[in-house]
Amino acid sequence: MKPQHSEYGNRTVDTTVDVSATIDVLPPQLEAPRPPEVPDKPSLEGLEAKWSARWEEAGTYSFDRSAPRTRVYAIDTPPPTVSGSLHMGHMFSFTHTDAVARFRRMRGYEVFYPMGWDDNGLPTERRVQNYYGVRCDPSLRYDPSFSPPEKPGRDVISVSRPNFIELCERLVVEDEKAFEHLWRTLGLSVDWGQTYTTIDTTSRRTSQRSFLRMLRSGHAYSVEAPTQWDVDFQTAVSQAETEDRELEGAYHRLRFARAGTDGGVEIETTRPELLAACVALVAHPEDDRYRTVVGHDVITPLFDVSVPVLAHPLADPDKGSGIAMICTFGDTTDVTWWRELALPTRTVVGRNGRLRAVPWGEEGWASEDPGAAARAYGELEGRTVSQARTRIVEMLGDAGAIVGEPKPIRHPVKFYERGERPLEIVSSRQWYVRTLALRQPLLERGRELRWHPPHMRHRYEAWVEGLNADWNISRQRFFGVPFPVWYPVDDEGSVDQDHPLLPADDRVPVDPSSDTPEGYREDQRGRPGGFVGDPDVMDTWATSSLTPQIAGRREDDPDLFSRVFPMDLRPQAHEIIRTWLFSTIVRSELEYGFLPWTDAAISGWVLDPERKKMSKSRGNVITPLPLLESHGADGIRYWATSGRPGVDTAVDEGQMKVGRRLAIKILNASRFALARLGTEAATGTDAVTAPLDLAMLRRLSDVVVDATAAFESYDYARALERAEAFFWSFCDDYLELVKARAYEDSSAPGPASARVALAVALSVQLRLFAPFVPFVTEEVWSWWHDGSIHRSPWPALEELSPAPRHGDVAVLDMAAYVLGEVRRAKTTAHASMRAPVARLTVVDDAERLALLAEAEGDLREAGGVVELVTRPGPPEVAVELLVEDTGQG
Repeated sequence: MKPQHSEYGNRTVDTTVDVSATIDVLPPQLEAPRPPEVPDKPSLEGLEAKWSARWEEAGTYSFDRSAPRTRVYAIDTPPPTVSGSLHMGHMFSFTHTDAVARFRRMRGYEVFYPMGWDDNGLPTERRVQNYYGVRCDPSLRYDPSFSPPEKPGRDVISVSRPNFIELCERLVVEDEKAFEHLWRTLGLSVDWGQTYTTIDTTSRRTSQRSFLRMLRSGHAYSVEAPTQWDVDFQTAVSQAETEDRELEGAYHRLRFARAGTDGGVEIETTRPELLAACVALVAHPEDDRYRTVVGHDVITPLFDVSVPVLAHPLADPDKGSGIAMICTFGDTTDVTWWRELALPTRTVVGRNGRLRAVPWGEEGWASEDPGAAARAYGELEGRTVSQARTRIVEMLGDAGAIVGEPKPIRHPVKFYERGERPLEIVSSRQWYVRTLALRQPLLERGRELRWHPPHMRHRYEAWVEGLNADWNISRQRFFGVPFPVWYPVDDEGSVDQDHPLLPADDRVPVDPSSDTPEGYREDQRGRPGGFVGDPDVMDTWATSSLTPQIAGRREDDPDLFSRVFPMDLRPQAHEIIRTWLFSTIVRSELEYGFLPWTDAAISGWVLDPERKKMSKSRGNVITPLPLLESHGADGIRYWATSGRPGVDTAVDEGQMKVGRRLAIKILNASRFALARLGTEAATGTDAVTAPLDLAMLRRLSDVVVDATAAFESYDYARALERAEAFFWSFCDDYLELVKARAYEDSSAPGPASARVALAVALSVQLRLFAPFVPFVTEEVWSWWHDGSIHRSPWPALEELSPAPRHGDVAVLDMAAYVLGEVRRAKTTAHASMRAPVARLTVVDDAERLALLAEAEGDLREAGGVVELVTRPGPPEVAVELLVEDTGQG
């Protein structure tokens, strides 16, 4: 596998590198601390507002665009849909990304971390319709004086497309403000100066120019073809936007007469309402039951239409009667048969989901008895699909064409992911991107991409291997990026869609509904000899698939784009691998021939406390604001980053409480440690000489190594786990063991060693925690440092030298073990932790006793030990308390 080079920058994207490998980037320098200024009563209250404002004022997270590409870490941030409210899933996954961004910034990278708002498409349109009580009618002219009612009335108001778009733009601006406030409260370290929306001028220009390039290169095309159609939203949908839902149904066994004989053929169907659209029957070529009828014609019941019986390997001999009815169109298999067997089209279902009028007896609608066919079909015309199904079953029964009783079944039916009724397949002209021909290159790109966790690649591969159609990118809606296309109208008034009129690149973005093509006037719109504009808009994924180009300002700022593309990270949820991730790879493959990023970090779902998927229909959606108010941003972030990459995680207030307790402990432990520090905070680690201090720093160095490796492989949860485990041990054991020595007002080596070790350990731990709990760590850092902790370097082993070479963690382990036994004995005796120990006897092997001797002074002080007795033997610790301190006798 060869490294790939971007024409847009000097960075080499080497996909052969192991995930633990890093680019050599010079980290920021750790500035010397100043004498601590510790508040008397530190608190978590108000930290979010305080530090959010200071970060914004100082430009803490602003991207330095002068940095060369080798020093840039670029994130293709998911733009959330601004059609409602943020939920806990957003809090969860965006915190993961933010932790990675903060880590990379501390590693010395200039982090390009923009924020986008996905504000076009169906979700926004539906919200605007409900909020204002309006609907879009493209036939109406723009009314500059239109003002929506304060509250939607009973009657829906029809407005022009330009008026409708104005309402969309007005509402999303308010939504975006609310979203930004929530993100700032959570502590996202995005550069708010790099904000975009998927409907702004940059997005429209980027989308339209990219479309024009695809059109000119032959990668995009339009054609009249069977299309999956949502009858409520009145728009086409792509394969990626569909889902299967289990519905109750029934198999109806229908009898077709054989032409010219007394025999017949029985088929089973769940869609008898499509009988008038039947163009053939099909059986498997090796099914002996139907060898004698393949190649002959049969007659449809009720409509007396002669249709052929054909063979095709997709026919399933074990399904129903083994022979199927091909209708145009009941499902995607019908489309395959229709295309591969070169069958005619008889469409009966209209775009509104009702059976449309058809011209029986005319071309394409032949019947042995057109009058009878028209009378029978008249019973169905205008009915919904469901109503027509009920009526035709009655009619077939009356005609004696149904065999036996219907067989109830439960089967998967295709729905638009946001729809409420099953999809229909209608014939319509749509814009497509050629993806079927890219299957192998797309699979290769999936193997080149570094997936976190790795098994998520299988979801992508399954999707690519299962593609059955090119990508439909056009939608029959209003609030989206319009196709920059017009069509000439000939002198007879016919629209020539085979010779589209295209704008020059420097004209876009354009709106064909209000702009005119070159050489035409507005008064020629829709008239013979004039033009018409393409009425459709691009699918929202057709725009979102260009987020690297939109955020990187490819069309407006080539210098910026050269510094951020190809990007480093695509973070996203697993359910949109088939849509957003797939489509972005498609666009990059067509334009550049390489991946748009090197890594993809995939998050799992957020479940409710009962571990059920949250949804509005279940009524179990949990909004984040009350939890933020109760547990603070750091508490929420702790819960979120405790979730493993790619693993579904339940909303757990218990975890959030633990996170808040951790933040409080960081405040209190830091206050305790810093209260003992003076100028020692700036002293080098050479002053650390005590074995216990060296042991602690040695263990901390192991944590730094593990946490760094975990972050480099995008396992933020592991990094947090290691840092937290050390911190609690540090507080419970080391601080208790060392506090007496650290209190000593002496410049002797022992006390100086303790204070320097405390300063170093606190500095390192605060920086280990900074990506996870940014507010409390920034607060403590400000007590003894100028500048932001989030612009300070990630901990390095050099800071802990000479501990990694000379420290023995077993010293700390042995001392902590014995101190734990002393505490246990005092608790059992209901004695104060300050109660003196008359005699402490420790029996163990000689090696472990020697370790204990290294920390004897600290152990005596921490445990109040008057006499320490050690001797070799089977491990045992005996604690004898002074009687007067036990409260006894």
